Amino acid sequence: MRIGITVAEAGDAQALSTLTDQIRHAADDGFASVWVANIFGLEALTALAVAGSQVPGIELGTAVVPTYPRHPAVLAQQAMTTALAIGPGRLALGIGLSHKIVIENMYGYSFDRPAVHMREYLSVLQPLLDGTPAHVDASTLSAHIGLSTPRTDRVPVLLAAMAPRMLALAGERTDGTILWMTGPATVRDYVVPAITAAASAAGRPSPRVVCSLPICVTDDPAAVRAGADKELVIYGQLPSYRAMLDKEGAAGPGDVAIVGDEDAVAAQVQGLAAAGVTDFSAVEIGRGKDRERTRTLLKELAAAS
Repeated sequence: MRIGITVAEAGDAQALSTLTDQIRHAADDGFASVWVANIFGLEALTALAVAGSQVPGIELGTAVVPTYPRHPAVLAQQAMTTALAIGPGRLALGIGLSHKIVIENMYGYSFDRPAVHMREYLSVLQPLLDGTPAHVDASTLSAHIGLSTPRTDRVPVLLAAMAPRMLALAGERTDGTILWMTGPATVRDYVVPAITAAASAAGRPSPRVVCSLPICVTDDPAAVRAGADKELVIYGQLPSYRAMLDKEGAAGPGDVAIVGDEDAVAAQVQGLAAAGVTDFSAVEIGRGKDRERTRTLLKELAAAS
């Protein structure tokens, strides 16, 4: 199992230089990958093109770019431009539906038939990423376009997938899935069997399963879990994440956080590998000495992976 990190975004005018430093620090610490969210701050692909071009080698991924606000041809163009900026074999394009409250209430798009939308979206995005023109007239979108964007290599697509239809689509059509708020039992008993079966039936290679969870090495697990419940409360309320927490039997985000002393945290991370996770992306939630201890352990785990 490869060990990477999800970096938190700085909310000031130095955000891009901060991201560059975070990527450089992660590369120096031996992590396999850095993952960047695309929510309401920096646009993830633009940010990775700028910051990632300053630091060689390490894989850079979006976790995730929402599909509804941009046409798949535009996203393909952005992704290939970012790949050109950072160099071949480095970009992992994570995409997702986002949430009804965001897509309808904030952007003003319809969130009807999300699985149909994503299937049709991929029918345009993936040919363009492969250098083939897209000719699609579908129920949710249309495209008749080819791109002249230079291609350094194939950009892999990972799909944020939790519902059964989305997991099936991820296995059938993409390189894997990106998970958040999904505990080890749910990964082992639900996610991995579903996506692996779909990939096998489609004659595709075994999919990547990128699992992102809060993590903290600490002597006060109860306090850290309570803090995670408070700071990450929204993820216990959004329907897709709530469904994953319910499958795990978790009351809130704190219950799926990886928390404890060094031995306990290492065992929990190793449990993810046993559950079928191919990539663990750590979201460091500790402060002060706890954060230092967490990073030290993660570096050790990355070196051993």
